[in-house]
Amino acid sequence: MKKNPKIVVLGGGTGTFVVLSGLKDKPVDLVAIISMMDSGGSNRILRDEFGLLPTSDIRQCLVALAEDLPDQKILRQLFTYRFHQGVGISGMTFGNLFMAALADIYKDQLKALAEVQRLLHTKGKILPVTLDDVQLLARYENGHQVIGEHAIDEPKHDGSWRIVEMETIPEAAIYREAKKEILTADLIVLGPGDLFTSLIPNLVVRGVREAVKKSKAKKLFILNLMTKYGQTYGFKASEFVETLEKYLGGKVLDYLLVNNNWRIPVSVNKRYKEEKAAIVKDDLKEDGYQVVRADLLSPVEVKKVAGDKIKRSLLRHDPQKLAGEIIKILNYN
Repeated sequence: MKKNPKIVVLGGGTGTFVVLSGLKDKPVDLVAIISMMDSGGSNRILRDEFGLLPTSDIRQCLVALAEDLPDQKILRQLFTYRFHQGVGISGMTFGNLFMAALADIYKDQLKALAEVQRLLHTKGKILPVTLDDVQLLARYENGHQVIGEHAIDEPKHDGSWRIVEMETIPEAAIYREAKKEILTADLIVLGPGDLFTSLIPNLVVRGVREAVKKSKAKKLFILNLMTKYGQTYGFKASEFVETLEKYLGGKVLDYLLVNNNWRIPVSVNKRYKEEKAAIVKDDLKEDGYQVVRADLLSPVEVKKVAGDKIKRSLLRHDPQKLAGEIIKILNYN
C-alpha cells in the first residue's frame, strides 16, 4: 500500500493554524513542529507560575487538526474558549488551563500533549521544536537588545528598527522526534507567520537548520500578506526571503508561494495603516526557486474574541486555497 506523502509544517501562531486547517483532510501525513518561545498573555503565566513550556501555539494546532465529528465540536469550542470575566483568569483559554492540569497529573508535558491529541482525534502529529525552557533575544541595527518573544512582538521601542540578529537564551537544542520528522519529510512548509517571533525562533534552535538543509524534502516558504511594525516594517517580499535564508544558512528554499489578490475592504486597509502595516510588495524573481502566485486571501475579516489581549492580524490566508496550492507544489516533479 502506497504511503501518504509527509508534510512537515514548521512555525507557530495563526499562520500554522491556517495551513493545518486546510491540509488536515488531504491525503497526506501531517506533522506540525512548533516554536516554544511564546512569552505573552497566558503563556507568561504558564511559564512563570507553572514552570511549563508555552502551549498557546500547540493549542491552536490541536484545534486545527481535531476531527470534524459531532461529538468533537464542543471540545474544539472549549479549547478555543477564552475567559473574559474576572481578574486572575481573564484572557486565559480553557485549552491552556486544561493542558496545564494534564501536565500536572502526568508530571510530563509530552504525555499530556499525547493524551490531548488522543482526546481530540487529531489528524496529524504535533511536536515542540525544543524541550528547553528558553527566551528569545533580538538585537537591532542600533545595538539595542530585547529579551522575550512578547516584547519583540509588541515593542515599546521604535518599531521601525531592523532586527539584525536572533538567538535563544540559553542555547536550545532540537527535540529528537522533531529532527526525525524533518529528515523524513517530503515537503517542509515554512510560514505564513510573524517572521521573527513564529518562524525564525525555530531556526535558531541548534540542529533545526542543519536538519532542514539535510532533508531531501522540497522546501516551501509562504509569504505573509502584510508587514508588521516592530518586526518587518517596510519589508518587501524579497527581504522576507533574504532574512529567512540567512537563518536557513543559504539558498535552501525551492518554492515561494505569494498572494496576488488584494481586494481588501477599505475599513481593513485603514486599520492596518493605523498599525503602520502595509501589503507585502511582491518584488520576487526566479532566483534558484520557483515563485507561485495565486489568490490566497480569505474573504472573511477576522474579529477579535472577547478577553483576547494580544494583537491579531485582520486578514488571513484562506485555508482551502492555501492547501490547494500546497498540494500542487507537493506533486510538482
